[in-house]
Amino acid sequence: MLYLILLPLLSLLLAYKFLYSKTHCFKLPPGPPSRPFVGHLHLMKPPIHRLLQRFSNRYGPILSLRFGSRNVVVITSSSLAQEAFTGQNDILLSSRPLQLTAKYVAYNHTTVGTAPYGDHWRNLRRICSQEILSSHRLNNFQHIRKDEILRMLKRISRTTQASNGSSSFTHIELEPLLSDLTFNNIVRMVTGKRYYGDDVNNKEEAELFKKLVYDIAVYSGANHSADYLPVLKLFGNKYEKEVIAIGKSMDEILQRLLDECRRDKEGNTMVNHLISLQQQQPHYYTDVTIKGLMMAMMLAGTETSAVTLEWAMANLLRNPQVLEKARSEIDEKVGKDQLVDESDIAVLPYLQNVVSETFRLFPVAPLLIPRSPTEDMKIGGYDVPRDSIVLVNAWAIHRDPELWEDPEKFNPDRFIDVCGNDYYVFKLMPFGNGRRTCPGAGLGQKIVTLALGSLIQCFDWENLKGEEMDMSESAGLGMRKMDPLRALCRPRPITAKLLI
Repeated sequence: MLYLILLPLLSLLLAYKFLYSKTHCFKLPPGPPSRPFVGHLHLMKPPIHRLLQRFSNRYGPILSLRFGSRNVVVITSSSLAQEAFTGQNDILLSSRPLQLTAKYVAYNHTTVGTAPYGDHWRNLRRICSQEILSSHRLNNFQHIRKDEILRMLKRISRTTQASNGSSSFTHIELEPLLSDLTFNNIVRMVTGKRYYGDDVNNKEEAELFKKLVYDIAVYSGANHSADYLPVLKLFGNKYEKEVIAIGKSMDEILQRLLDECRRDKEGNTMVNHLISLQQQQPHYYTDVTIKGLMMAMMLAGTETSAVTLEWAMANLLRNPQVLEKARSEIDEKVGKDQLVDESDIAVLPYLQNVVSETFRLFPVAPLLIPRSPTEDMKIGGYDVPRDSIVLVNAWAIHRDPELWEDPEKFNPDRFIDVCGNDYYVFKLMPFGNGRRTCPGAGLGQKIVTLALGSLIQCFDWENLKGEEMDMSESAGLGMRKMDPLRALCRPRPITAKLLI
């Protein structure tokens, strides 16, 4: 028995010495001292993006870390991000590192977000851009976004009426309302099913689904030792077992939803469209491919939009002058007789600036999604070995005082009179950059901007009396607000007319 334990440990030691000596052949970026075997994992205390910003302040805009046996390169500079995400470097950096969540949850690294760069990923990306996330198809689902936002607004209005009538403020828990909105929007588009709020069934499945989405975001963070220390398998890897269980539960839900759509021959959903493609090309549009696309849509379009809306509302409550300016713009450009619509967004530049400023200060993926080079490469004059993990600290870039005046201040006015969209390409990147930019960025911006504009137009909002709002963020891949948002809400005199 002792032999069975010592032999793998000896193998690990030899592998570590080989990798350590190999990396000494490279000119790696500077970084803090590391420990044998674990590297810098012992330092990785959340929130990781803040820790890495402190490291970059000391060691420079590109730094080198080691997570167990894996090289990690962290970029905290707009200019270096531009170097990484353009030209040949962008091609070399278009793969993803191997992680347990991608293996057991994302169908062995075969989804659009986790697949290595190559023909399979290019086909998935084409399907996303041409088949399920094209402008034409998103416009076809506009009625779902409008309906779900209207349902949320009516739900808030009923709560205020039941509590104190329409003349006084009512305490509102915003986080569950925003979460239900974004989950329903995506699930209806993908499968035609409503999970939350009024007129719903399968509440147990709905709550399990929401919990799984949250768990996947937490388990996909950058600080899980099991992803970098294979030796932990010898001692019963609890983390890996938990990830396997999450993947199994998610697959069961996705398969049920796929089967329901397959039985509904008249359905007009994204899954129904993929099923029709499956009938034409069954060798490619397998059930696993379709479930992977379903998962990518649901993971990327539910939690992220809800979190962004929550941060946006939190900042408006802390900056009532911004809230009033956004409301005045809506009243002037849209009027007080109709609810703000997607077609109105183009004439609401200040509302768009509020959303952009929220993306800047509170990017949902503060370290973006990790990249991994397929060949040895250079960034900023330093070597980045093949199969390294490359993290771009978008959170830190978005708060860089060399790029942004008074960077910690929530100030939508900073986006007025900029020199076109290209001005911020490598300064503001909440959806990533380069070839692996999030394919659902357009959809996310639509639902966030329209929902936020509707909340501003229909209700008066105030922070809770006598409370200092906690703006700290939670751990995990998605930067959720640690303390769920609560606020005081009152319908405006025009609300009843708008919600007819």
